[in-house]
Amino acid sequence: MPETRLLTEFGIGTSLRRQDYTEATLRAIRDALWRNSINLAELFGAPKEAMILDVDIGVAQPDAVDIDQVKAAFPYGQPRIHVTKGGLDVPRPDAPPNVIANVAISVSLDLEAQS
Repeated sequence: MPETRLLTEFGIGTSLRRQDYTEATLRAIRDALWRNSINLAELFGAPKEAMILDVDIGVAQPDAVDIDQVKAAFPYGQPRIHVTKGGLDVPRPDAPPNVIANVAISVSLDLEAQS
């Protein structure tokens, strides 16, 4: 298998008032990525752009996530986005629900290509 998964990061994000599934997803991505500083590609002598990012997103309304905005959130690497039903909508009286998105980002490299 040419791709080798090296790590997985998890995040959670919310949209408390606007029922914005994309924004909740972007916040979950920032939660997963921005509190870590992992120089994974450099450890294997690869450029950051060589990282393969499998992004699994769980939200109650998967079709409401803007995939292009999600891809643009990654400063480098090759994001592959998969959105599925998950997360949580928390009902509120007389208002749209609070939206919770869950994200798992798995980072892989093609180690054979790096040899």
